[in-house]
Amino acid sequence: MKMTEALPTRKAVRLRGRSFLALVLSPELPFGEWLTQLDDLARRSTGFFLGRPIVLDVAGLPITREQLTDLLAELTKRNVRVMGIEGALPSILSPGMPPEMKGGRNAADIEAPETPEGGAAAKEAKPTPAGADAPKTPEPVRATHVATTPSLLIDEPVRSGQSIIFPEGDVTVLGSVSSGAEVIAGGSIHVYGALRGRALAGSAGNANARIFCRKLEAELIAIDGLYKTAEDIDPKMRGQAVHVWLDDTVLRTVALAN
Repeated sequence: MKMTEALPTRKAVRLRGRSFLALVLSPELPFGEWLTQLDDLARRSTGFFLGRPIVLDVAGLPITREQLTDLLAELTKRNVRVMGIEGALPSILSPGMPPEMKGGRNAADIEAPETPEGGAAAKEAKPTPAGADAPKTPEPVRATHVATTPSLLIDEPVRSGQSIIFPEGDVTVLGSVSSGAEVIAGGSIHVYGALRGRALAGSAGNANARIFCRKLEAELIAIDGLYKTAEDIDPKMRGQAVHVWLDDTVLRTVALAN
């Protein structure tokens, strides 16, 4: 009598979706001048691109495959790791390049649910008995939906080397942000201590985002991709409580009243 051998149990392959925050670089022609500006940013903010996933957006650029290949090589020399290419024509892509990326979006949209006409849920009207006083018809009330912005509260200092990344909304830091640390928010950034590291607000394409801090000593501040490094910040603002916002294409900084 033979014993039946037990078949090994196969472990299912688990596939999961997960989103990560990537920085998008949108190069401009001529590439030589654009790379010079990129070098200037890297020089004034050391290690800014190290270990970061980068998406290269070349949508609308009239470039050839050779130009794209040369650009990717120049970025590799600068330790800029391109994880994908967005907006490229199929004719300029080759097998050795990073993969084509589609469907990227700045952030998850928060949509207010539609309110049915005349109220949230109209109940079926019941007939009023004869002789009974008819109830007064209430004035129609418009339901207003207020979309709340997600926020993240950090109740301790952000130490050097740490990265706080919250593309969904605002970030509030009750302590300080050390040199070499960074806070990246899809919305606004509030720092109740000294801001010595990097603060990038509006990272998901929000030009209305703001930066507030008790003491400005930042290595870099940015809103919706427009940035200033320590050398660009007005010396009069250093050490001050400030408010930073984006005025069209200009990053404005003003001191807050104590």
